Amino acid sequence: MKDHAGAAPSDGFDPFDLNKPHARWAELRKEEPIFFHEPTNYWVVTRYEDIKAIFDDYKTFSSENAQKPVRAMCEAGRKVLTDGGFTAYSGLTARVPPDHTRIRKVAQSCFGPRRFKSIQPQIEGIVRRHLDELEAKGANGPVNFWEVVAYPVPAYVLFTLMGIPDADVPKIKQYGASRGKMTWGELTDEEQVEVAHDMVAYWKYIHDLLDMRRANPGDDFPSDLLRLQAEGAEITDEEIAGVLYSTLFAGHETTSTFMGNYVLTIMQHRDAWDQLKADPALIPNAVEEMLRFTPSVVGWRRKARHAATVGGVDLPEGAEILMITGSANRDEAQFPDGEKLDLTRPNARTHLSFGYGIHYCLGFQLAKMEATELFRQLPERFPDMKLVDGFEAQYHRNLGFRVPQSVMVETGKAEVGK
Repeated sequence: MKDHAGAAPSDGFDPFDLNKPHARWAELRKEEPIFFHEPTNYWVVTRYEDIKAIFDDYKTFSSENAQKPVRAMCEAGRKVLTDGGFTAYSGLTARVPPDHTRIRKVAQSCFGPRRFKSIQPQIEGIVRRHLDELEAKGANGPVNFWEVVAYPVPAYVLFTLMGIPDADVPKIKQYGASRGKMTWGELTDEEQVEVAHDMVAYWKYIHDLLDMRRANPGDDFPSDLLRLQAEGAEITDEEIAGVLYSTLFAGHETTSTFMGNYVLTIMQHRDAWDQLKADPALIPNAVEEMLRFTPSVVGWRRKARHAATVGGVDLPEGAEILMITGSANRDEAQFPDGEKLDLTRPNARTHLSFGYGIHYCLGFQLAKMEATELFRQLPERFPDMKLVDGFEAQYHRNLGFRVPQSVMVETGKAEVGK
C-alpha cells in the first residue's frame, strides 16, 4: 500500500536494524503486513494472526531454513568447516517431522521440569553471586549489567545442567556468539572464516564432551541422552551431538539477551519497577509480559513447501519467510494497547517469544525460572538502580536476535564509607 507521497511503508525497510524497530513494525502491521523484501529475498510477515498460522502449519511452512545463514558461507569458510569435520545440524529447530518428533520426544524426557527443579538452588546462587559482583563493581560508578550479570548468568545455569566446567564458560560463550553471527548476521568473508574456526572448535568440544560422558556418566543432560540411547531410544550419536549443539547456544544466548533487554526496559518504565518492588506476587505475569514486550528473539524463518495464501497474500512455492515475532507480540488485535508495558496484562502469556506449535521452545521453563529469580533478587538488592544518565542502548545488526551491545547502569549503592 502506498502513502500520499507514493512510497510504501516497506520502502527502505532494514530487517537487520533492531535499534528502534517498533514504530516501523507498527506501521507495517497497519499498512503492509505481508510484503516481499527484495534485498533479502524474504517475504516479511508482521501480524500476530498470520505468524501464528504459519507456525501452526508445519506441513506447509517448513522450518528447514530456520538455521540457514543469511549469507552463504564463502569458499574459504566452507573449507575451514569441511577440513574441521563440522557436520552440525540443528538439534530441533530446523528439523521437520518425523525426525523432529522422534528426537524431541527423547530430548524432552530428560530436559524438563524434574531436571530444572533439581538445580533451583544453584540458579538462586548463581544469580546472587553475579549480583554480588555487580554491587562490588558498581560501588564507585557506572557498571555494565550486560557484562557482569546478563551475559554470564544463563551460561553458568545451563552448563550446570550440561555438566560443563565453569572454567569453560567464556569459551562456550564465544562459540555461541559466533554461531549467532554465522546464522543471523551480516558477515564479510574474513569474518566468516573467523566464525568458521569457532564452529569447528565448538563441534569438537561437543564430541569430546560426549566421549567423556560415555566413559564417565554424570547427573547431567548429555549423560541422560546417552543413557536413553543405550536403553534403546531411537537417537543417533550425531543427533545427540546436534541436540547439544543447539542447546548449548539457545539455552544461554537467548536468556542472556532477555535479561539485558529486561533491565533496559524496566529501568525506562519506573512505574513498572515500583510495582515489582512493592508486590513480588506480580513476578510470574511480569516475566510473561516482559517476554512479550522485549523478547530476545524477534524473528523466525520458514519456507513454503507449496504455494499458499496467508492473510490474503499469495506466497509462491519455495518462498522464504521472515516472521517478525517481535512485531506480532505488540499487535493490538491480540494485545490491546500493545505498545504499552503492563505487568498485569491478562493474556501476556500468549506471546510468540517461544514460538508456537511443534517447535515451541524446549527450554521455556528454564528460561522462565532464571528470569523469575532475577526479577525477585534485583529489586531487593538494588531498589534505586537506574540507567546511566544519557545512556541509550545500541543493538547488534541481526535478523533474529535483538542483542544489546551494553547495558550501563548505576546500582544506587555507594561504596561503604563514601
